[in-house]
Amino acid sequence: MQEDFEAPSPTRRELLRMIGITAGGSAMYQAMSSLGLAAESPYLGPVDLQSAPKGASVLILGAGLAGMCAAYELRNAGYRVQILEFNGRAGGRNWTVRGGDRITELGGLTQECRFDKDLYLNPGPWRIPYHHRAMLHYCKRLGVPLEPFVQVNYNAYLHSSRAFGGKPQRYREIKADYQGHVAELLSKATRQSALDASVSKEDQEKLYESLREWGALDKSNAYVANRAGSDRRGFQKEPGGGLNGRPIASVPIGLTDMLDSKLWSGISAGDRFDMQPTLFQPVGGMGRIGEAFGRELGPLIRYNAKVTEIRQDDRNVNVTYEDMSKPGTSLQARADWCLCTIPLPILAQIPMNVGPTMAAAISAVPYVSSVKVGLQFKRRFWEEDDHIYGGVSYTDLPITVISYPSTGFHGAGKGVLLGAYIFGINAMDFTAMTPDERVRKALEYGSQIHPQYHGEFDNGVAVAWHRAPFSMGCFGLWTEDARAKHYDDLCAVDERIALAGEHASFIGGWQEGAVTSALDAVARLHRRAVAQGERA
Repeated sequence: MQEDFEAPSPTRRELLRMIGITAGGSAMYQAMSSLGLAAESPYLGPVDLQSAPKGASVLILGAGLAGMCAAYELRNAGYRVQILEFNGRAGGRNWTVRGGDRITELGGLTQECRFDKDLYLNPGPWRIPYHHRAMLHYCKRLGVPLEPFVQVNYNAYLHSSRAFGGKPQRYREIKADYQGHVAELLSKATRQSALDASVSKEDQEKLYESLREWGALDKSNAYVANRAGSDRRGFQKEPGGGLNGRPIASVPIGLTDMLDSKLWSGISAGDRFDMQPTLFQPVGGMGRIGEAFGRELGPLIRYNAKVTEIRQDDRNVNVTYEDMSKPGTSLQARADWCLCTIPLPILAQIPMNVGPTMAAAISAVPYVSSVKVGLQFKRRFWEEDDHIYGGVSYTDLPITVISYPSTGFHGAGKGVLLGAYIFGINAMDFTAMTPDERVRKALEYGSQIHPQYHGEFDNGVAVAWHRAPFSMGCFGLWTEDARAKHYDDLCAVDERIALAGEHASFIGGWQEGAVTSALDAVARLHRRAVAQGERA
């Protein structure tokens, strides 16, 4: 009969996989640690460019982090270097918008940022994981001070417009209740001897103990209102001093309500390898890195240079460009070698005589649509009213997240929130709006989480990456099939031209991908230059 059927007991690997799927990464890591199975990955150091050929030159297209990192290393190795940059600033997508900045989109719409002094929005990258060691290396070499970026804040919100009457729930409550219910179920399974055949008694006891601790279960292995659970999810009445200081435990959300809300999907954000603490941000905005590179490279960068054609022959690379401060001008730049870091949607429109495989690769990678909205408020109500200091709230609304500043705590003046970070279809919808409309929609959605929005709003800016004239998208979006077919061709040196950027990496959308891609490309260009010099 069906009741008599016994499924085969899982192996250790299967057990850990099930815990990971059911309870999330942190539970699996807890179990892995108990069983002694956790490990860490290695790191490769900076590029070696010794023995550069005397007088060899490299032309770099784009003064984003990939281009400037390459220029920095090539210059230091003895190469003659020049960079052509479309914008009037260094950094590319490494960009911070501050008060007084003007943002002009494709189509001509222009915003002027009106943020107060020292307040800003990072429209592109906004955090650096601790294991992005190349980025940290250059911050240190360039003297860019860093400070912690708060990714996970247990007092921030998880919000579903379809659960709990649309009322946002504290992250700590959802996390504690989800872990508690799952731990209770798993501990019961463990005690029912379902694992006897594949997991030793000793390992079962270790797992059982870890689940009790992980889920804040009581002595009967139930997840109920108790002191241990309230220490995680918060109290109905918090501990205090004196006769009235006795705490009252809070009541967990029921398992069915918890699962139906789907808010559990937000609790693992900080478990991802690239979101795990510690994360960093440059003091004063992510753009401080691009600015530091720009100061370091100085006259090597020619700004307001719009590349219109790239041609190579068996001796050099010749690039035609327009000086955008003098419309209609046509200028030439020439070098022995070329490193092109221009984003692929732009590069695909520029005539360039590379082979058919590289040309096909350039056209094969679409860019992600994304919109960020920065909102300045008259006071830091998220701290004063909601006691949220840094971190991210997640929502099923189109704005996706609200990120709170990780600096300026307890400031008496105004503050800026990242009021939306939007992808996919919602990003396309927002891109079709005017900047003012994007800001208004971000306020409308965000007020469902923070009712203070409308009364405290001061001003805002909205950057739609598909309307950014220097990138036409946020970052490259590879599919597995496209990567298998085109990735190697995109990264290969085509005669005298190599490409670099986050699109030429397996760390897409991160600055670390851009930098490590550039270091790899210049190393291969360097080997070609050395070999050619030896033949000469």
